[in-house]
Parts: sequence; C-alpha cells; structure tokens
Amino acid sequence: MPGTKILGFGGYQPDQVVTNDDLAKLVETSDEWIRSRVGIESRRIARDDETVADMAEAAGAKALAASGLEPSEVDLVIVATCSPEVPLPNVAATVAYRLGIAAPGAYDLNAACAGFCYALGAASDAVRAGSARNVLVIGAEKMSSWIDWTDRSTCIIFADGAGACVVGPTGPDEPSGIGPVVWGSAGDQAHKITITGRTGALTQDGQAVFRWATTAMAPVALEACKRAGVTPEEISAFVPHQANLRIIEAIARRLGIPRDRVADDIIHAGNTSSASIPLALSRMAEQGRLAPGTPALLIAFGAGLSYASQVITLPAIP
Repeated sequence: MPGTKILGFGGYQPDQVVTNDDLAKLVETSDEWIRSRVGIESRRIARDDETVADMAEAAGAKALAASGLEPSEVDLVIVATCSPEVPLPNVAATVAYRLGIAAPGAYDLNAACAGFCYALGAASDAVRAGSARNVLVIGAEKMSSWIDWTDRSTCIIFADGAGACVVGPTGPDEPSGIGPVVWGSAGDQAHKITITGRTGALTQDGQAVFRWATTAMAPVALEACKRAGVTPEEISAFVPHQANLRIIEAIARRLGIPRDRVADDIIHAGNTSSASIPLALSRMAEQGRLAPGTPALLIAFGAGLSYASQVITLPAIP
C-alpha cells in the first residue's frame, strides 16, 4: 500500500472582525476577562449571506492551488463541518462542483471540533486503499449561526472560517507523510456540548470540557507520536484544536513541547471548530513557522466527546 502525504494547505477567514470590546456591548464581559479565561483577543464572523460552502470553496481553492494539482486530479472531497445551514444537500458536492472537480466522491463528516483530523485520517486511508488518487479535505464552520449572542459562555469563544489541505500518495521510495490516526470518543460525556432541536443554540459545560481535555488529550497525542515513530522532542510544530489558549498551553506543557512551536491562532481567530487546525497550519505557514520535511503533531477534540490525533510531515510551502 502506498504512503500518503499532504500536498498543500489553504485557509479562509471572513472580513468582519469582532473584538472583545464589541462583545462587551452585548453581554457582561470585558477584554481582560475574555483574554484571561480563553486567550482570545478577536475573532472573525461571516456575513449573513456568507455560507459554509462559500468559505469551504475559498479555502479549498487555495489548498488546490498550493498542491499544484489540477481539479481533474482530485477524485474525493471531504468536508468536515457541524454547522451547515441545511442537512441536504451536502456541502462537499457543492464545493467540488464550484471548484471544477468533475464527479468526485463527496461527503460531509461531522465529528464537531475533531472533524478535520477525522477527515484527514479518512482521506489518508482512502488513498492508501486505492479508493482515491488525491483527496481535498476541508474543515469549514459558520458557528455564529448556532450561537446565542446573549450567552457569555459561548459567544466569546466561537467564530467562523475554513481551512483545507490536499492529500495524495507518496512516491515509491518516499516515507509516508501522514501517520496513523489515534481516534476515539467519550460518549458518556456527550451531553457536555449540545445543540437542542433544529434551531437551538449551542450550549456547553465549559469547565467539564476543560478538565477532560487537559487530562485526557496528552496521552492520545503521545500515542500518535509513538505510532508515527517520533518523540515529542522531535515535533517541530504542535497544532492542537484551537479551543481555548489555556487548554492548548496545558497540553503542550504535559508533552514538553516549547511554546514557540505551539499554534496559537485562537488569539485572533477564535474557536472555529473543525476549521481551526487547518486554519492554524495556514497561518503558521504564512508566518514562516513551519519547517518543510519535519514532523508536526495534530490533535483535535470536541463535542461527542470525540477526539483524533496524528503526526504529519510538513509539506514544502510554495
């Protein structure tokens, strides 16, 4: 079976910036309060007429361009999302058509904030099994549509955006660039993050999720390193789901990964659920913080409670 690798990244954020001071006009909060609890200074919110598919298309187009592939060379599109406007039609088929990808396999995947790592694992397996040649993987969310803007516990955290990558096969003598995925769930705690009904708003028990993530995720990340044959010391970039800066820093400390190697896109992007990891990778690439050919550790976690982690080899940045 061939190995797999990431050929390129792409990201998209809406134009509208919402600061902590803006939110302080809606709910009882302040810039200092938000920064001290979740580490966010600002976030991006989509326009009313901007859809999940619109953002997914923009990020997917950038990833496709970075990969050097033509649309005709992609035969599977996976969109990880938990915030589509409607359950049907799926986002993936719409995005594929808009990007000129003719008749690909196309499906949406909902593992909430863990969605991108789930989709990346599925894409890698599809290429290795011969079910696809190249796969466009997108995480896209319009969380603002599912937030109660009078609920201080959620409106300060969640935001909108999309991130993407293209997965393809490695060469005959090239080592695999996507390590085995370590995934799982804690269904006994599924009630900690919920949306009730078709038009309900997201609610969460933030303290319970914080305790779970800061204790349960480091061992998952270590197992992903073990399966990929690397140690945390060899990791050049640690890109966890951008849920909460305190959670990110706590997991990094347990792994012994230096702060300058840790993604912190949440500061100006907020929590974009399944879009957060590819968005953070795109931002780090723009900042020159990714070293091509070196291992990066990804880990995502969220509603379900679902989680997934894998080690990737960072691609050359065009």
